[in-house]
Amino acid sequence: MAGNWTKLTVKVNVSDTDRAASVISMLDNGLMIEDYSDFSLNGMYGELVDESILNADKEHSLISIFVPEEKNLAEYLEFIDAKLTALNIPYEKALEGMEEENWADSWKKYFKPIPLGRVTIVPAWEDYTPREGEVTVSIDPGMAFGTGTHETTRLVMKIMQDVVLGGERVLDVGCGSGILSICAARLGAATVNAYDIDPVAVKVTRENAKISGCSNITAGESDLLLGVEHIPGGYTVCVANIVADIILRMLPDIGAYLAPGAPIILSGIVAEREGDIIEGASKHGYRVMRIERENDWVAIMIKRG
Repeated sequence: MAGNWTKLTVKVNVSDTDRAASVISMLDNGLMIEDYSDFSLNGMYGELVDESILNADKEHSLISIFVPEEKNLAEYLEFIDAKLTALNIPYEKALEGMEEENWADSWKKYFKPIPLGRVTIVPAWEDYTPREGEVTVSIDPGMAFGTGTHETTRLVMKIMQDVVLGGERVLDVGCGSGILSICAARLGAATVNAYDIDPVAVKVTRENAKISGCSNITAGESDLLLGVEHIPGGYTVCVANIVADIILRMLPDIGAYLAPGAPIILSGIVAEREGDIIEGASKHGYRVMRIERENDWVAIMIKRG
């Protein structure tokens, strides 16, 4: 098996183990969790415990998954970066089985043009001639989450194509690589304001907007909605590809930034949290307008009025 997989390990504080594990399980259910915080020597085998366990870090846990070589390792890493940062979970990553400097380029061989309806995601390093009427989004995700290969991104773009028809003022909460912002701009949005808590994501979004020739995209740092600019008339479309817990935190306040009746496209939702999001949306006066599902992921469009 050597050389055919990479062990990806995430180190977190013991108190964050459950939340971090729930995020990483979105990528692979075969988690290996090492947590020695409550290990006790009391018991009949106490004297036989290996010294490495006796000396193990009791304040942190290690969560590991094994990524086969045919999977996009960079996408896994970017997903973890985006989701754990959004949840304010401190963490460290480690790889075994592949040199870290190698994955940054090796994953590119798996990233090819991705057709999504009338939109096609094109790697910035690929030569691509679009068909008539085809909208292309050129992107180099770098160290920010979002190449269009993940279900959460595809689901948003599927809905967005029917919502962004020209002239909209779009808000992208948790922009990652900027792929959804660029897609909105290429579909005809008048302006797009993109925000992420991660300064690397903001930098990459700006770079990708420039690559795509989208001068109407503004990117800035924001802890959820704290740094989001209020604009005259409000945003007419909002997209948020984050995680269920963060979406639920956002729902009470997002309406203050939007125009009346503006649709909100929510994604990053695992199937078992669909009911929580629908219940939370209803609690704050939103109606579910559309639901799209792919594998274990869900995107939901909601609207007030």
